[in-house]
Amino acid sequence: MKTERLISLDAFRGFTIAGMILVNNPGFWADIYPQLRHAEWNGWTFTDWIFPFFLWIVGVAMTFSFAARSSKGDSRSKLLLNVFRRSAIIFALGLFLAGFPFGLLWNHNFNLGSIRIPGVLQRIAVCYLISSIVFLYTSRRGQIILIILLFVSYWFMMFYIPVPEFSAGLFEKGKNFAAYIDSLILSGHMWSATKTWDPEGIISTIPAIATTLMGALTGDYLRRSEHSKIEKSAWMFVSGAALLLIGAILDMWMPINKSLWTVSYSIFMGGWALCIFGIFYFLIDAKSIKAWAHPFVVYGMNAIFVFVLSGVIGKTLGIWKFNVQLTDGTYANVSIKNIIMQNIFEPYFSPLNASLGFAISFIMVMYLIIWIMYKKKIFIKV
Repeated sequence: MKTERLISLDAFRGFTIAGMILVNNPGFWADIYPQLRHAEWNGWTFTDWIFPFFLWIVGVAMTFSFAARSSKGDSRSKLLLNVFRRSAIIFALGLFLAGFPFGLLWNHNFNLGSIRIPGVLQRIAVCYLISSIVFLYTSRRGQIILIILLFVSYWFMMFYIPVPEFSAGLFEKGKNFAAYIDSLILSGHMWSATKTWDPEGIISTIPAIATTLMGALTGDYLRRSEHSKIEKSAWMFVSGAALLLIGAILDMWMPINKSLWTVSYSIFMGGWALCIFGIFYFLIDAKSIKAWAHPFVVYGMNAIFVFVLSGVIGKTLGIWKFNVQLTDGTYANVSIKNIIMQNIFEPYFSPLNASLGFAISFIMVMYLIIWIMYKKKIFIKV
């Protein structure tokens, strides 16, 4: 079967990566519009769309990638070897970002013994690896069964396994089963803002794998179904609405929570992914209305590269400092980022809009870099 490249998927990936860069690079972390920060704990915002969307996209994309490679004669074992290679590279890039700049820039302390092991790219690597193995060695029915088993196992662990010093079934910060396992296995290697648990921890990765597999089911449907593109769009909207309803209902028992990646959150965000991607697919692939999405396509064609690049540049701007004279005549070490904020954005905008203006400008600079790469047909794949 001929594998057709989904331009809508490239655009949706680009939309997601651009959103990720937007929320990761405000001018000041204290001044952010509510929708551009994660929900305080339970609940969700625009920012809470981004990570599950990317995992869902990974699931959709791998079905087309495997089909294309298989059509060229690659065996299943060769596909699996490539999966292991890509997963290792993505995981290593995540560790690189966690350690960068390795104590080489001003005011940056680095200790390999306390480097954060979990992270966004690390979770992507793990979910991609496990979901790929499942997809390559099971049928569609098997994948659905496994998704259910992943949800049930997570539900059981969170509700029924007691946590020392706390009761079972809690979903409070640091007082739940997921946090307990993180503290046992990842102690000293977690997100510095939490120290005792990690938002990309071990147990919460279980339903994240299910999110990726839901994307794989969607990709398999899009690739194999004889339905017209408009019918496929409709089915995605219907399925997405059903998942949104199920996720909202489950929220009554298990809260929608990104940090814990609860079952309700995974299903709810899977519904949003279907609905939002359904819009992209309908406009771009079904109706051939493409011009509006070109900037997103440019972002989507070098997604991992621009994510890593933005992380490196963003960290550098915040850590690299210069000794500058302040308005009162004294001198202080000020980061490049603060210098930019004080001279370009703060004099003309409110704190919230200055912070947003920096983030938007950052996206535009990243876009300029990858637009040049796109024009020169430079696509960095891992």
